[in-house]
Amino acid sequence: MAPATAPSPLPGPLADLAPLLDAGGYLAVGVLVVLDNCGIPVPGQTILVVAAAYAGTGRTDLAGVVAVAVAAAVAGDCLGYLIGRSGGRAFVHRWGRYVLLTPERFRRGEEFFARRGDLVVLLARFVDVLRQTNGIIAGTAGMPWWRFLLCNTLGAILWVGVWAALGYAAGTRIGALYAWLTRFQLYALIAVALLAAVLTARHIRRRPRRRDAGS
Repeated sequence: MAPATAPSPLPGPLADLAPLLDAGGYLAVGVLVVLDNCGIPVPGQTILVVAAAYAGTGRTDLAGVVAVAVAAAVAGDCLGYLIGRSGGRAFVHRWGRYVLLTPERFRRGEEFFARRGDLVVLLARFVDVLRQTNGIIAGTAGMPWWRFLLCNTLGAILWVGVWAALGYAAGTRIGALYAWLTRFQLYALIAVALLAAVLTARHIRRRPRRRDAGS
């Protein structure tokens, strides 16, 4: 019988996490995904892609990767929610003014989250920064727990499903695909920031008119 061919090494930056995955296996995936989803900027998404690419070459089991990543993503966001729920509001009221987050702005943020929070939590994982903070924001804004848990779970399934499918399908060719897709994450983050800036500017311009109308 001919010897089995050794799997090709992962390309580019994804190869940096290969030793960690080799040593920690599914535990490494779970720990990094939990941390990445509760406010700590670690490469949780990257290790998910690497683990799925490993499954594409037969080195891990795709079902195991998906199960661990979904559970870890839900747990991480729930931890962020509890952090925001227990201490976020007090932190904002004490220190928010130093970063221009006044109580009035925080109140408007809560109102926005009350209207659009479901969609934010559902899709936040596809945008860096929002992936790490959406649970904390939801908890701080007082989003109802049952709504958060539902959107959190659906969002985790969607996020893990997309990246695991891409990683598994591409196998060791995932490097170029991952780099291409992460560029769109940057564009999405810039678009969100610009939209927030436009909405804030519109609100500031309207405030003097409202005061004049009320006088």
